[in-house]
Formats: sequence, C-alpha cells, structure tokens
Amino acid sequence: MTLTQVGNKAKIAKRVVDIFEFIDDEGREVTVMDIVRRYDWPQSSTSELLASLVDLGLLYKNPLSRTYSLSQRAAMLGSGFQPAIVRDGRLTHLIDQLVVQTGLTVATFGIVGIRSQIFSWRSRTGNPSSGALSNLYGGVQERLTGSAAGWLLLSTIAQPRRDGLIRRLLADQEGENKPTFADMASRVSACQARGYAHGPVGCGSTAEVMALLLPGQPERHPLAIGFVYEPSLQIDQAALLQCLQEAVEPYIQAGDSRPIPFPHPTRPTYSEPELKAV
Repeated sequence: MTLTQVGNKAKIAKRVVDIFEFIDDEGREVTVMDIVRRYDWPQSSTSELLASLVDLGLLYKNPLSRTYSLSQRAAMLGSGFQPAIVRDGRLTHLIDQLVVQTGLTVATFGIVGIRSQIFSWRSRTGNPSSGALSNLYGGVQERLTGSAAGWLLLSTIAQPRRDGLIRRLLADQEGENKPTFADMASRVSACQARGYAHGPVGCGSTAEVMALLLPGQPERHPLAIGFVYEPSLQIDQAALLQCLQEAVEPYIQAGDSRPIPFPHPTRPTYSEPELKAV
C-alpha cells in the first residue's frame, strides 16, 4: 500500500467521524448539502460516502426528504465498554436536561493524547452556534494548557507525570500570553482542589466554559461536562456552577452499581393435560 493510499483511507475515516459528529451536534436529520457546506467537501464524494454508510447500517436515509440520521447501530457501537453513566443513557439525559433548563450550550470534554477534545456538543435544537461559538463543535481539539476544561482534565493526572506534561506543552506554546510553569501548575492544582474550572474554552474562540469533572470515570479517561457561552452574557458564575453541580449529583451519586430496573416477565399459566386411559 502506497503512502497516498494510506493518506486517502485516513481522510475517509476522518470524514466518517466528522459526519457522525455533525449529525449528533445538529440533533436532526441532515442533507448532503448541509454536510458539504459545513466541511467544504465535494458533493459527489460526500454522496458516495453517505450511501456507503447507509449500506453498512450506520446511517438511515429518509427516501422522501433525502435526509440522513444516525442509526441505532451507530449509537450502540462501543457502548458495552463504557462506564454505566454513558452506557445506560444517564449522561445523554443529563445533557438534554441542562440544555432545556438553561438554554445554554452543553459540552463534554476528554483527553486525546496531549490535547483536550470536545466529545459532545449540544445546544437548543434550531439554535445554530454563532458568534464566539460558531467554530466550536464535537471533535474540536485544544492543547490541555489552552483551555479551562484542559486544566481540569490535567488535574486528574498523577504527579510527577502532570508537571512533565505541563512543561512539554508550554515549551511548544508561543505568544505573548504564554503562562509560566508556576502559573499553569497553580491553575491546575486549584482545579484539582475544587473539582471544577472556569475560563477560556480555547480552540481560537473567545467563549468561556464552566466545567465540572464527572466522578467515577476510568483513571486514564477522565470526562468533564460544562456550559459554554459568550462572555457578553455576563452570567453569574456561582449560580452557573451551582446549577451544574445540582443537576449532576443525582446522576452520579449511585455510581456504576445502580441497577437498571426492568419488569419481571409474568410466568405463563397453563393446566396439566388430562391423562386418558388407554
């Protein structure tokens, strides 16, 4: 296999993930042109890729509206290996509740290598991201030292690996606003003590994030959830944090041990057949 072939396959794989994240972010069925406009892809190759995903059972196509949506197969892939809060749908329900309750955008964040990534991005249906949020969506990445969510995720890493990672990230950072190691280490330590973080969301945006760690996640795969919003909204940070904490608590207090209720099947009734004398 040539390097060109490897590169093409990697590009296709990334486009598949982009399509899944776009449909999930939008929370609705999308058209070919929705995807083409979002990513500036050729229409013909995008249509071919969507058709392949339909054939694989990963997307549904509405033959009347010619729109696409994620299938149950796509939703269930990998679910068996996830923590219970993800596997049993509690996290999705929590995100939906926070969006409806506040009208703000809610995102989840995780670590990918030495970067933080927006794992999910949810805003009110029909309210597309604009302004400071226009370039933010599921899959976007930022160095861990470049966002408040990243500081929070860094705080879960044990010493001395954490300090080594901070030094490495700062060594690669340029610009007048580059923090010192002592300043960054202090920010991360504060996040560890509090369990939450507030500050820039990063990713080239001026938006802010109020993020909270979700307890009980795998040691090497921490997960944070938070509100992302325009600084111009002048939101009461203390009230926003309280809203987040009060909403999260019922979903995580039982941990992975909470059983999922299901009805016991009714035992069928029957009568013994009569034995006839021969």
